[in-house]
Amino acid sequence: MTRIREHGIRVVGDVHGDLNAFRHATATERFVIQLGDLVDHGPDSAGVMELMLDLLEHQRGLFILGNHDRKLGRALEGRRLRRDPPLEETLRQISLPEYDGLPERVYRAIDQAPTWLRIGRSLFVHGGFHTAMLSHSSVPGLGEMSAPLSRALFGETTGRMQPDGYPERRLTWINRIPEGMTVYVGHDRRSTDGRPWRRTGRLGGTAVFTDLGAGKGGHLAWIDLNEP
Repeated sequence: MTRIREHGIRVVGDVHGDLNAFRHATATERFVIQLGDLVDHGPDSAGVMELMLDLLEHQRGLFILGNHDRKLGRALEGRRLRRDPPLEETLRQISLPEYDGLPERVYRAIDQAPTWLRIGRSLFVHGGFHTAMLSHSSVPGLGEMSAPLSRALFGETTGRMQPDGYPERRLTWINRIPEGMTVYVGHDRRSTDGRPWRRTGRLGGTAVFTDLGAGKGGHLAWIDLNEP
């Protein structure tokens, strides 16, 4: 893509409805790759989706599907989901009269969003890396669940719940990233110093965690890449 060749990439972590921060992150000539979870929790998920749709329309960026985006897409399909107040608030916002036609546009964007994307030696995904991502193209995010799709959306879980009510996650997938490859993820808030968290696995590949808690009391992270 011409914009990437000329200006590079800006990788943006989980937004969760933080429109003000997302405006700052997207004020760039770089091509924006947002790593999923655009919606829920923060104050303006509808505004965030409008801005993302504008980036898509003008070919200035794209978003990787996150688990919250998938949940919104499934709700817009009419599926019955368990009660989820953040999702219910997002649905209320995008259905306001001033956002005429937004639910349909949001659904189309979610339905078409890649679940992972590889450019050169960089791989962009929401939840975690699976070795199938090295040889297979992105799979439909609203389709049937598979091991690579589950990893892409949710990372790697132990099956146990943490005291905070979130699933316990493990990071053994980092050890399967090939040497020389960097995987940029969101979803998992690992940083303790307010900066993206990096970890190198046994094969020499690197994972970079970009979720710093935007929309949940933290802030939005982004990383500029000149040669992905």
